[in-house]
Amino acid sequence: MYIYRVKHVLFKLKNKYLLSVLLILVWLVFFDKNDVFTQYELIQKCHKLNAEKDYYLKEIENNKKELDELRENSKTLETFAREKYLMKKENEDLFVFVTR
Repeated sequence: MYIYRVKHVLFKLKNKYLLSVLLILVWLVFFDKNDVFTQYELIQKCHKLNAEKDYYLKEIENNKKELDELRENSKTLETFAREKYLMKKENEDLFVFVTR
């Protein structure tokens, strides 16, 4: 039974069309410029870039909200300037505490 199967497979491999198709498939899957492994890497890179795109779109929305808030409220603008840029009024002294 086993010998029959081996002979049957060898007989099928003697068929030049089947052999050509198998060789082309092996070439396309493993050796071509756009092989399976390259496609997988490109898909992973595409997913990563889409995740980064979503992150940056959310950051843009948050920055727009913060900017609108700064434009509407002068108290918020003063707090932002004091915290981020260490600005002060004329008659104030500024002490910066650095924690390590």
